Amino acid sequence: MRDYVPFLIFGIAAGSVYGICAMGLVLTYKTSGVFNIGHGAICAAAAYTFHDLHTRGGLSWPLAGLIVLGVGGPIAGLILERLAAALAPVSTAYKIVATVGLLVFIQAAIVLKYTGQGLVVRPFLPQETAFTLSGVRVRYDSVITLAIGMIAAIGLYLFFRLTRLGTAIRGVVDDPQLLDMTGYSPTSIRRTAWVIGSVFAAASGILFASVEQQLEVNVLSLLVVQAFGAATIALFRNLPMCFVGGLIVALVQKLVAKDLDNGDYVQLAGLNLTIPFLVLFGGLLVIPRRYLVEVGRAVKQRAASDSVLPVGMRRLGALASLGVALSIPAWAGSHIAAWDVALSSVALFMSLHLLVRISGQISLCQFAFAAVGAATFAHMQADGVPFGLCVLIGGLVCLPVALVISVPAIRLSGLYLALATLGLGTIGTQFFFYKDYMFGTGVLETHRPSLWGLDGNSHYFYALLAVAVVAVAAVIVIERSRLGRLLRGMADAPVALSTLGLSVNVSRVIVFCIAGFMAGISGGLYASMFGGVSKSDFIYVQSLVVLAVMAISGRSTVQVAVVAPILLYVVPNYITGEHVGTILQLLFGLAAILAAIGSQGAYQRWAASMAARFADRRTGPASVRLEEYRRGTHRPLVGTR
Repeated sequence: MRDYVPFLIFGIAAGSVYGICAMGLVLTYKTSGVFNIGHGAICAAAAYTFHDLHTRGGLSWPLAGLIVLGVGGPIAGLILERLAAALAPVSTAYKIVATVGLLVFIQAAIVLKYTGQGLVVRPFLPQETAFTLSGVRVRYDSVITLAIGMIAAIGLYLFFRLTRLGTAIRGVVDDPQLLDMTGYSPTSIRRTAWVIGSVFAAASGILFASVEQQLEVNVLSLLVVQAFGAATIALFRNLPMCFVGGLIVALVQKLVAKDLDNGDYVQLAGLNLTIPFLVLFGGLLVIPRRYLVEVGRAVKQRAASDSVLPVGMRRLGALASLGVALSIPAWAGSHIAAWDVALSSVALFMSLHLLVRISGQISLCQFAFAAVGAATFAHMQADGVPFGLCVLIGGLVCLPVALVISVPAIRLSGLYLALATLGLGTIGTQFFFYKDYMFGTGVLETHRPSLWGLDGNSHYFYALLAVAVVAVAAVIVIERSRLGRLLRGMADAPVALSTLGLSVNVSRVIVFCIAGFMAGISGGLYASMFGGVSKSDFIYVQSLVVLAVMAISGRSTVQVAVVAPILLYVVPNYITGEHVGTILQLLFGLAAILAAIGSQGAYQRWAASMAARFADRRTGPASVRLEEYRRGTHRPLVGTR
């Protein structure tokens, strides 16, 4: 038992931080309907600001903490509340896109200021021994961290149960219109909730940096993923249970890590890192569906508007684009590798487009499919299988994986399906990718085929272009087929589809299998390019990024196939400089937020309202009557009194 005590102590301290972070996340979700994936970025920004004020600025830690929590937290909350208000009328997929953009934007801003290097943090809480437990000393900082978490959980519980403002915050979730009739402003209530949530995020970031004794932007930004498991235990609604859930997740994590350290379970190495996502995925499978109802009204994605160009012009443009693509090897030079990667990713973007835009399913694990295809390709090549079969087998192996991932799609949708797929993708990245049947701990060697000169740059480029064209054509055919009509019907009105005797679940399984196969093909093609492939090429965060890039790129199938790969891989390759990559990430994050806000036509409505303010835009009989009415010279219409 004495051997477990240090892990229990550290687990309680870390779990308190997870619980505080989860409480802030769930509070803002309950009051706005926006599940903020960028919540961890707020934690990171607060931790870096605290470090600047305390370590570099020389302020005492209570004063630095007061500034960050009392000034920085509320300012962040007010900004985020305005963002949440702008995202209220958009679909769940675009809410996720916006919060991913927020995550990328804040991360890039931190890297620009601190050059992305990790910083050592000197603990600011007292390090003296408070008491001993089974011969193990417990420091004051662990006790204080636990006390802060408990006070926050109990304080929130009493606040919501005993105060009028707490009751109003609960009411804004249930019926904001009824709350408005009582004299409370729903907007002010939501603003208060976002301020509290941001203060909790800032506190968890500062405490987490102190517990880990380091500042690293990626680790801090992904603190929110640890809160996912805690939020699942709390059913995404019970704030005090978020703290309990954080303790449970951290304790299980540390105890599993302790058992894995003895070397008897080599095949389970890395399992402790997946505990939050195992809790998330398992919880979403067993929690009754009545508890998995998204906050806020359901919003369907706006259909893509018809092109103003005639069919002939569109076909001519497609042929011109194909002609430009065929000429790329002649002028790309050293950038040909970036074009190769872009072409290999077309099938990946098409798989995501098929899921999100056509069928209304949200997947945040497409890079996990690509990783399975890449690892299978490498192993098949090592066994002497021909190149084309390696790529095909890589896609086929993804089919049983897609069947497993389609299980949550049968009972989940929207946000909860997105979180379930993110959990599965993360479990693969942090656990399965390290195994010998995937990438292992090294690099799997690959090579291009020598047949028909495909080991040369130009011929291989044309082979990739052919696969990309086939992928686009396949999605267009599916989109115009009976299956495509079923998928669109499933996205718009699944209940109506079921009443017609059609199986919605079968359609969901089919679309996930097709998307998984296409993503696996993409991964196999990528694996063949650079002579080797490893687990570091497929990070689960990339699944979030490709969703945001797809949102920026447009709505039509061909537009996504052309613009998205170029934005993600080609443009950064042509623009060079010391901080250019980070600046592009900054712009990308901002573009993702703006694209999400405008996904339901917000900018068109704003432009129309602005145009109506100018007298020269008000033309016609209605405008004449309006001007007469304003001057008081109007006459009643015939037959009216």
